[in-house]
Amino acid sequence: MLLNPLNSHPYELLLRKPHGIISIQNIGGWGPHPELRRPTANTGLSRRIPGAIIRPIMSTHASLKVNGQTHVVDVDPNCPLLYVLRDNLALNNPRFGCGLGQCGACTVIVDNRAVRSCLLPVSRAIGKEIVTLEGLGTPGSPHPVQAAFIEEQTFQCGYCLNGWVMSAKAFLDKNPNPSDADVRKAFESLVCRCGSHARIFSAVHRAAADMKRSA
Repeated sequence: MLLNPLNSHPYELLLRKPHGIISIQNIGGWGPHPELRRPTANTGLSRRIPGAIIRPIMSTHASLKVNGQTHVVDVDPNCPLLYVLRDNLALNNPRFGCGLGQCGACTVIVDNRAVRSCLLPVSRAIGKEIVTLEGLGTPGSPHPVQAAFIEEQTFQCGYCLNGWVMSAKAFLDKNPNPSDADVRKAFESLVCRCGSHARIFSAVHRAAADMKRSA
C-alpha cells in the first residue's frame, strides 16, 4: 500500500516501546517528522522501523468559530489548528515557523489568550472564540495595535509579524499599562530574526497609549 502525501486521510505510525505505544500521527500528510512525511510503502517503512504499524486516520466534522463566523470543516481531530486555518479556511496570516511552538509565528487568540496554533489540536479549539490577524481590523480601520506597528515601521521581512501583533493584542488586553520589564517578559518567547525588537517594544507602548485614549 503506497502512502500518498496528498491523500486527504493521513496516516498514523504506531511504535511499540517497552513503556507502551508511541503514536506519530499524520505521516502521510502534514507529519512533524521529516523522515516520516513521505514513506515509500507500508512494508518498506516497517522494515526500517521494526514493530511499526501504520493505519489511516479518519476525519471528523469540526465546527469552529473564527473571527466571528462559524465554519464546519472535515479534518483529522488531531490536526493542528494552524493547518486548518491556512489550508481549509484560507486564513494565511498565521505562519508556519518552527512547528514546535517556539517562534510564535503561528500565534492566534483563543478565548482571549495568545496560543501557538501549530501545537493546538483542532479538537481542542471547538466551541472557542478564535481570532486571527485577519479578524483584528481592516486596511481602512486597523486595530490600534496594528496601527501602532505600522506607525513605528516595525518590521523588515514581516514573516514574524503575525506572532508579535497577536501576542501584543492579547497582552495589552490584560495589561493596559505595561512597563518595559513587562513587555520584555511577555515577548521573550517570540522570535524576530531581523532584530526589530527595539521598534517592536516602541510599538507595544504606542498601542497601549492609543488603546487607553480610545477606551
